[in-house]
Amino acid sequence: MSISPKFLGGSQIRQTFLDFYAQRGHKILPSASLVPEDPTVLLTIAGMLQFKPIFLGQRTAESPRATTSQKCIRTNDIENVGRTARHHTFFEMLGNFSFGDYFKKQAIAWAWELSTEVFGLPASNLVVSVFREDEEAFAIWRDEIGIPGDRIQRMGEDDNFWESGPTGPCGPCSEIYYDFHPERGDKIDLEDDTRFIEFYNLVFMQYNKDAEGNLTPLQNQNIDTGMGLERMAQILQKVPNNYETDLIFPIVQSAAELAGIDYHNSDEKVKVSLKVIGDHVRAVVHMIADEIRASNVGRGYILRRLIRRVVRHGRLIGIQGEFTVRVAESAIGLSEAAYPNVRLREAQIKAELAREEAQFLKTLERGEKLLEEILKKALVEQASRLSVSQGGRLSVSQGGQDAHPTVEISGSQGGQDAHPTVEISGQDAFSQGGQDAHPTVEISGQDAFTLYDTYGFPLELTQEIAEEQGIAVDVDGFKAEMEEQQTRGKNARQTIDLTVQGSLDKLAETIQGTEFVGYAELSSLAEVEVILVDGKSVEEAAAGTEVQVVLNQTPFYAESGGQIGDKGYFNGSVQGENGEGLLVRVDDVKKESDFFVHFGFVERGTLRVGDSITAKIDNSGRRRIQANHTATHLLQSALRKIVDDSISQAGSLVSSERLRFDFNSPRAVTAEELHKIEDLVNSWIAEAHAAVVAEMPIAQAREKGATAMFGEKYGDVVRVIDFPGVSMELCGGTHVSNTAEIGLFKIVSEAGVAAGTRRIEAVSGQAVLDYLNVRDKVVRDLGDRFKAKPEELPNRITNLQNELKDTQKHLAAVKSELAIAKSDQLLSAAEAIGEFKIIVAQLGDVDTEALKTAAERLQQKLGNAAVVLASIPEPDKVSLVAAFSPEVNKKGLQAGKFIGGIAQICGGKGGGRPNLAQAGGRDASKLQSALESARNQLLEGLG
Repeated sequence: MSISPKFLGGSQIRQTFLDFYAQRGHKILPSASLVPEDPTVLLTIAGMLQFKPIFLGQRTAESPRATTSQKCIRTNDIENVGRTARHHTFFEMLGNFSFGDYFKKQAIAWAWELSTEVFGLPASNLVVSVFREDEEAFAIWRDEIGIPGDRIQRMGEDDNFWESGPTGPCGPCSEIYYDFHPERGDKIDLEDDTRFIEFYNLVFMQYNKDAEGNLTPLQNQNIDTGMGLERMAQILQKVPNNYETDLIFPIVQSAAELAGIDYHNSDEKVKVSLKVIGDHVRAVVHMIADEIRASNVGRGYILRRLIRRVVRHGRLIGIQGEFTVRVAESAIGLSEAAYPNVRLREAQIKAELAREEAQFLKTLERGEKLLEEILKKALVEQASRLSVSQGGRLSVSQGGQDAHPTVEISGSQGGQDAHPTVEISGQDAFSQGGQDAHPTVEISGQDAFTLYDTYGFPLELTQEIAEEQGIAVDVDGFKAEMEEQQTRGKNARQTIDLTVQGSLDKLAETIQGTEFVGYAELSSLAEVEVILVDGKSVEEAAAGTEVQVVLNQTPFYAESGGQIGDKGYFNGSVQGENGEGLLVRVDDVKKESDFFVHFGFVERGTLRVGDSITAKIDNSGRRRIQANHTATHLLQSALRKIVDDSISQAGSLVSSERLRFDFNSPRAVTAEELHKIEDLVNSWIAEAHAAVVAEMPIAQAREKGATAMFGEKYGDVVRVIDFPGVSMELCGGTHVSNTAEIGLFKIVSEAGVAAGTRRIEAVSGQAVLDYLNVRDKVVRDLGDRFKAKPEELPNRITNLQNELKDTQKHLAAVKSELAIAKSDQLLSAAEAIGEFKIIVAQLGDVDTEALKTAAERLQQKLGNAAVVLASIPEPDKVSLVAAFSPEVNKKGLQAGKFIGGIAQICGGKGGGRPNLAQAGGRDASKLQSALESARNQLLEGLG
């Protein structure tokens, strides 16, 4: 039975697709994260990405058929977002997949059935493309589906050979296009996106592409399809572009309302900005929900860039102040049914948006002013190269708020030969002039980098603004400036002086890297190869000097893999030459390239290059670190056994005092599970499992089942720490030789640090006694304070909490009575407007509930009335309440809409029912203006 193509909501399209394939043996799987497991891809760009290991034969499929709705991000054509009908950064790809089960014939037949019989698309409106060499697909479409040959287009590699990335699974594809204008005739040009839109892509995954571009057949012939949800929504909902579908348009409308404009009555430039906001807000909401945070690198840079484009386009359409959080509420509401994590991560999404927007707004205005000056300078410099008649002059003018700077070239002489004033803007591109004329105006790379480095303008944003005025940007110059900055950044490490790395790089030409002997030895004889003081290489360092020292070999572990560096000391060698009395305290060790850099302080004597010294680590500290590090391995194994075997490490910190273990988990660990985990780890400690340490090829380690940390880079040969039957991990850190050395393990806390990421903090060995001693002291102090035994403390505290709640309730009642008393005094001040009475007043610091009670009471006493009350219950907080009688509603005044508009004046929002509504704000200084506006609107609306 066909579904009417007249209108189908986005959520219905999604579910219809999934149900169609579920009924045909496909397992419905959830969308993968926008952060892919595939290290070759920055963001999830296609539905097949989560199945790439299956296509490559690296993993066995749970089911031979699958179907998904996959959220995706692509930013390669971001400049087209909002300008075309179909380009997005965020989109959903509906897909059906076969892992060596069915192939072309079945995939094509089902795609046609879904498109024509289920979604009800007329066959006369459909056109198909195939790879030019794929005779099999062409024959299936023509002979079995019945599509006329002239409506099957053969296309080349760029259009119809699909690749998941530079390397990986690939194959020929066949696409289905919708023809919006079949009445234009049989001449088919699929590049004409005003007539045709590709909505379904069937990829016949047959090959694997290597780094050299060679294609080898995959073990199985697979199917990977993708139907663009937004594109299908445009077709079925009969709207002119994807942005006006119910998947995106509510977000666009929320932005338009904040700007006080109507989308449909806006010019094209404003519509583009609204569409950019709608698209980008949807993208950033999902990116943050998937734990991406704004930064200046990688995914974080993409997120920051998108947020800043939203802010800028908001300003272009007249939105003042911070607004992204309010628009994001619409995006969250639209997405939460299909992707519940956006609601679960709502607080994090809004916090990240608010932080990024506030940070950008601080510099945006100054940056825009600087960019304006840069644009003017570029125009003037270019204009000066033009041939201007004798007596001509140049001047730069700036129009209104949205005007672009222009250069005027005018003649100073009158009469017949006088030159009229000519305005030349960047759009003119200064194409005039002779052989030496410069064809374009250009912003220098240095200026573009200043905007980026000082004002946070991404290069793409500068290019976008400049392009609006026909001005180019020296991208090569920008990249050169960026490379210099990155070189400076590499030298600016937290604990290494700016010039240390440069010194090491130079010395690397003459000395070998440091040999680490610390797995087996706690002290060793070593030779001093390099001494750095203030980042400069020196031959010696006297007592009282901070130094960085490189030895030819060392027992000191350098900070890595979450484990902190060892502490200890150097002293003179047993021979005593030049070393008598020498003592260098070592506080930290970092690894730079192949060198271990020891950060220390010369306590006694003089340290010289070439000295033979004894390097000795702090045994006590190393033992505690080892115990904590091994405990993290046992903890991960226990988590997998008791909570979820899919748990993986997301980060760690191992110090001498404590351990911190971050892990991916879909839920919190219960108190009972924590107790079981603690007991299991302590049982493994008591069982005295001996460590087996070995180095082996990484493939062999994985075959044995060794756990690797996601995102960590490993060499061809890896070190494996194995406590047989308990834990086996790839790890370069230091560990106990037997679990019994740990002594005892105690979990201190478990909490969420991000959506899907939990954190356990724990202690082991001696630190457990330290932890228990602190807790014991706290319990003793509380017992003395409350005159209670330790076991009586919970009940005593509960009783006090209940007493406090009762007191707070009583206080709230008193405040309410006070508010009513204050409000009754306002009855005599009510203004009469015909048959209506109004009261607009402020009631000091009354809380919101008391304010609401007072407003309702006043309205009831006055009868046919409108009451608006406000208060400032605490600094920087405004409360507003509106109570309207039914007669006021009949005049077109709704309390919810009314109070929401008033709250915006105070930087807030709110709403409610037509007769009673409340709102809040942040700017108390604007309250008087807000109340005046409320009174004026009531006078006008009821007059």
